[in-house]
Amino acid sequence: MRGRKPKPTRLKLIEGNPGKRPLNLREPRPEPKQPTCPAHLSPTAKAEWKRLCSELFFLGVLTAGDRAAMAAYCQSYGRWVEAEKRLAETPMLIKLPSGYIQQSPWLTIANKQLELMHRYMTELGLTPTARTRVESIPPAHSRFAGLLGGPAPGANRYTTPPWVT
Repeated sequence: MRGRKPKPTRLKLIEGNPGKRPLNLREPRPEPKQPTCPAHLSPTAKAEWKRLCSELFFLGVLTAGDRAAMAAYCQSYGRWVEAEKRLAETPMLIKLPSGYIQQSPWLTIANKQLELMHRYMTELGLTPTARTRVESIPPAHSRFAGLLGGPAPGANRYTTPPWVT
């Protein structure tokens, strides 16, 4: 797909729809259900999942539909940690049998995983800049629901959105 990434309808409304383009009032709103950790993740990736998943769900950023993106981020994190450990044990430059000097393959792996992590962190709102672009709404079953303008406990969030008049 070409061009800029589309903005979520909710974000356009908060900004006052500066482009004056038609709003997608049928934008999907996934069920607020915390995703389960995939079994295939490495132990380090599972620890990262455990560290982030509950907090992101509580903030209303993560739903069951985001499981694959979260798993991809965590697996990249696990591979990055492994590559950094290996890189600390080996020199950054390696002399090949032919006499040429080459950078360690672990450096290449670490850099690539860091690049992938950054992409997923941006999508999941895990960087300071990305957080400025994300609006978090606590899940309806949270004891804090209704305090930040979200639906009150027991409210049906799958009816007409509150910003549609």
